[in-house]
Order: sequence, then structure tokens, then C-alpha cells
Amino acid sequence: MDQPNKLTGVCFGDTLTIEDLISVARFRSPVSFSGAYRERVNQSRALVEQFVRENRLIYGVTTGVGDNVKRVIPEDEAAIYQEKMVLTHCTAVGEPLDEEGVRAIMFMMLANLGTGYTGIRLQVLELLSEFLNRGVFPWAPIHGSVGYLGVEAHIALVLMGKGKAFVNGTLTDGAAALKAAGLEPIRLGYKEGLCLISGGTAATALAALAEYGLLNALAAADAVSAVTVEALGGNMGAFDERVMSVKKQADQWKTADHLRGLLADSEILKKLGGQNLQDALSLRCIPQAHGAARKTILDARTAIENEINSCDDNPIIHPSGEALSACNADAGFVGIASDSLCIAACYLAKIAERRTDRMVNELVSGLPAFLSPDPGGNSGYMILQYSSAGILGEMRVLAHPASIDAIPTCALQEDYVSMGYNAALKARETAGLLEYVIGNELLAAAQALELKAGAGVSPSRFGQRILKAVREKAPFMTEDHYISPDMEWCRDLVSSGRVREIAEDLIGTMD
Repeated sequence: MDQPNKLTGVCFGDTLTIEDLISVARFRSPVSFSGAYRERVNQSRALVEQFVRENRLIYGVTTGVGDNVKRVIPEDEAAIYQEKMVLTHCTAVGEPLDEEGVRAIMFMMLANLGTGYTGIRLQVLELLSEFLNRGVFPWAPIHGSVGYLGVEAHIALVLMGKGKAFVNGTLTDGAAALKAAGLEPIRLGYKEGLCLISGGTAATALAALAEYGLLNALAAADAVSAVTVEALGGNMGAFDERVMSVKKQADQWKTADHLRGLLADSEILKKLGGQNLQDALSLRCIPQAHGAARKTILDARTAIENEINSCDDNPIIHPSGEALSACNADAGFVGIASDSLCIAACYLAKIAERRTDRMVNELVSGLPAFLSPDPGGNSGYMILQYSSAGILGEMRVLAHPASIDAIPTCALQEDYVSMGYNAALKARETAGLLEYVIGNELLAAAQALELKAGAGVSPSRFGQRILKAVREKAPFMTEDHYISPDMEWCRDLVSSGRVREIAEDLIGTMD
């Protein structure tokens, strides 16, 4: 998993990656356009202006949109129609997307609209890029999209000096936000309202955030499960290279490699490990379960990055001199990939929750009940497992696929919809919940490892380092104490990438 470069900016013009999106959305890297990007945008715009002069019948340019395709828009009304389109498509509702989510969508707008097949003017894209570079963060509600349109329209509204936006953490109206950032609103021209709201930009943006989070969580799951195996004195034979070699699933080999590397110097395992001829499945099946999730997450990455580098607009303004009405705006690839990400996250969570349960259960752990040195008058980590079980229940609900749904819209003109946005929205939520389940396992594993080390044997170097990180803010539980902050800290160790970084410092990239 490549790390985003937080210091250098992203130049739109060539192939883009999920790491580029993360760099801009999360780490606020500046954006710029290459000469090739600018040239192809200008050439595409020249074609739109030519089509208008020739009085061609073009969807969304000289006609209405949706079922209004059969209605011609007079030339003197065509430009204002684009602004009206943005206004009437601002139908998303509820709480707003966070800054990272909105920045990711704006990144995707620049990627999609700069392909040279959309016909938008360069100055519109330049203004949008300044939103990213100057910290203008449009207020965009989160609910009410079947794949595109509503959320994007609220972002586009601010380009016109309308709507609402955050600047320097303050929410204000669109005009004031632009003025505070030293920017001027823009009047939309032919096709530009449609360009800004069409395409699966929101779905792709949120799916990219989810995939990146899950790939990081997967690496953390490999690392944390190693601590659990060490704390429970697991049988390393389950991760033997000979076992891996007879199953043609390279993604499971990687997890086994990670566990062997992290635990190679464990005194605990050398002296106390392998007492069970065969461990429970939640331990010996770690490579297979994590490997299946890994393959699913990486397959989703391919689909998402293909979408990042595609033109999702409609109609396509093709350099051959035609405007082609089709449906590249469909978010099916991203929708199905996002639904699969939810399943992969649940797969990782369900085995992590079982490992957590084994550590707190004195009947199978070989450790004090609920990992408390004095279990009689203390509950220890009893309810930690309840938390993981409850979160896993939430994740299972979110794993129901959104992409199988379809509710006809627009007087049956759009009689099929992808629901890709809903799939991506819940994938991102699911990724965040998984971090808590892995964080809970980490908290329990740290306590279990410290109890095991108290018997006079030393943990692995990795175990020692991860234990030190946990103990920065989550103390060893001698007596019951307020546990929620400890859980949040361990989740932060997962979500920030620190668990992965500690592991990678010892064994190299956990790709």
C-alpha cells in the first residue's frame, strides 16, 4: 500500500491513483493542471461551442434533461438553463458530508471533467481547483442520491456564489465564502451545469476513501492478530510456508508471511507456543480469512481506480465531432465494488471479534477471567467483547448490498439506477466501524500479552513495540477503570496507520 505524498501536490493530466485522491482529500495537498489537461479541456469546449453554433440537438445542451430530453431549449435560454439545473438538483438532505468527503468529490470532479470528453470550460475547473487549494469546503448534505446529482449539485452551487460553504472552519453563504477566499463566482455556460452534476463522482470518491481505509485496516488486522496469537501461545504451524504453498491463493500467503515475520523472535511462542495440536479456527484460519478479504479489497481497488481515470459524463463530447448520449455516468462498477468492500470488512471483523472473545474467556485462553488480574471484584475486559459484537451487528446490516436495488426515476426515462452512491456511503461507514473492532482486539491483546509476559518470558520485538504504543494512553488494567478512552486510543492507532507503520518498520511493506 503506497503512502500519499503529503508534501508535493497532485498534477491532473496523467493516470491518477487512490493515493492521489487521499493526498488531496485528507492531507490537503495542492492541485494543478498539466499542459495536456488544459489543452484537451479547451479542445472539448470548442466542440461544444461549435455544436451550439450549428444548432445541433444535443442532450442537456440544447434539450432538457431526463424525460425533458424531448423538449428543446431555446438558444437564448440555454445558458441560464444550466444554472437552473443546478438549483433544482440540490435535493440532497440531512447532515453534511465531512470535509474529507467533499474534497474527495471535488477531486473526482476535476478528474472526470478534465478527461477532454465533457465540454466544460477550463475556467470552471480552475475555480473548482481553487476551492481545494484555498480551503473552500462546500456544504453538501449526505442523503438522497441514486448514484449522482444531488450531492454534486450542492457543491456546484457554491461555484455560482450560492449555497453554503466552510472557509477557515466557518460556515457562511456561498458568495461570502468565495469573497473570503479571494475568489469570484462564475456564470455557467452550455452543458456546464450538467457536467458538474453528472457522473458517479461522489460514489467513486467515497468508495476510494473506503477502500484506502480498509486496506490500512487489513494491514492492522494482520499485525494485531499476530499479537493475539502470541498472547494466546498459538501454534505457528498453521502459518508454515509448506501449508501456504499447496493453496493457490497468494493473498493468504501474504498474511502468513506477515505473522511469521512479526513473531519470529517471540520467546513466548518458543517456550509456551504450540501446546494445542490444532488451534481454534479464529487463530489458525487467519491467513485464509484475511487473504480472502485482501483479494476482495484489491479487486475493488482496480475497479475504483479505473473509474477515477474514466470519463463518467453524459453526453460524451468526442473528438471525432459527435456528442454521444449514453450512460458512462452509471456507478455500477463502483457500487458493486463498494458492496463487496462491506462484505470484506465484515469478514475481517467477524474473525477479529472471535479472537477477542477467546482472550477474555478463561475457559479457552489460559489467562485470568476477562483479562483481569483480580477477576473477583473486577469485570476487566468483559464488556469489550460486547462492543465488538454490537459493532459487528451494525456492519452486517450495512453489508446488505445496495447495488441490487433499483427504483425507477424521471417518468421512467431513468427506469434503472445503480444505487452506487448508497453502496459507497455505507462502505465508508463500514470501514470506520471495522477500525473499532480491530482496535478492541488490540486493547485486549495488549493486556493479554502483558499478563503472559508476567510469567517471565519476553514478547517479540513487535509485541513490545505495539505494547508500548498502546500504553501511551491506555494503561494496564489492574483495577476496573473508565475504558472508553482506551478503546478510542486503540482505534486511533489502527486508523492513523501507526499499527501498520510499527509492523512495517520490522518486516517491510505489508502490501
